[in-house]
Amino acid sequence: MKVAFQGVHGAYSEAAAKKLLGLSCQTYPLETFERVFESVEKAHVERGIIPIENSLAGSIHQNYDLLLSRRLHIVGETYLRIEHALLCHPASSVRRLKYVRSHPQALAQCSRFFARHKTLTPVAYFDTAGAAKSLVENKTLDTGAIASVYAARLYGLIVLKNNVEDQPNNYTRFLVISRKPWRPGTGTASKSSIAFIPKRNEVGVLFKILGVFSLRGIDLLKIESRPNPQSPFEYLFYLDLLGSSNEKQVARAFDHLQEMVLNFRLLGSYPLGKGRFHASGK
Repeated sequence: MKVAFQGVHGAYSEAAAKKLLGLSCQTYPLETFERVFESVEKAHVERGIIPIENSLAGSIHQNYDLLLSRRLHIVGETYLRIEHALLCHPASSVRRLKYVRSHPQALAQCSRFFARHKTLTPVAYFDTAGAAKSLVENKTLDTGAIASVYAARLYGLIVLKNNVEDQPNNYTRFLVISRKPWRPGTGTASKSSIAFIPKRNEVGVLFKILGVFSLRGIDLLKIESRPNPQSPFEYLFYLDLLGSSNEKQVARAFDHLQEMVLNFRLLGSYPLGKGRFHASGK
């Protein structure tokens, strides 16, 4: 299976793809998230994998917007523990380091490490794996990188210190996108993601929307609003819930919901990601 991801080889997105789709999947790095979506749309690859939210930094709004603007389907999800490591060139050592480069978000997630090591100056770079790769390409001996152990192995770097991140509960949720929707199997725990705009000038419309699911015993996992770029001070809502669109109660809830919203969109029904984050996904 061919899978597109944003970044360079060794990125956390690539590791997530290997985790969910298998080590044998062929991964293709692309410069931007938009190009990942385009690559799937144009059938250059079968799947794309994108980060959608981080347990510390929150949602990746660009990808939410791309999910809405592109006609693709979410067909899977996985959670990846983000473990940052301090890496250096094989010919270097911790004593030679003066600078450490990485993505700005990764540097921010390791602020306590830099507070304890004041001789190391953080330097912003476009990508964590790209920072690791640059150490080999440029043979930079006074500069280290913060990236994954996976990137270190890929580029033959030395891991000077594991888990330099501030918070151990640093997870990123990734989504798999496809041209065709997922077909649920019998007994498969599933999840659905939808988007909609509530109708204006209706008192208590959000309460009524939540009631659509509550009355049918459907668990809501996440609800988030985003500004609608087509209409100032109007908001889109993204909602995740337990269940597939093929289930009667969920399908009825969607039909009911469409009576009180505009631009309803099913972004996808997909297998529930395994992990300690959902009781049914252990």
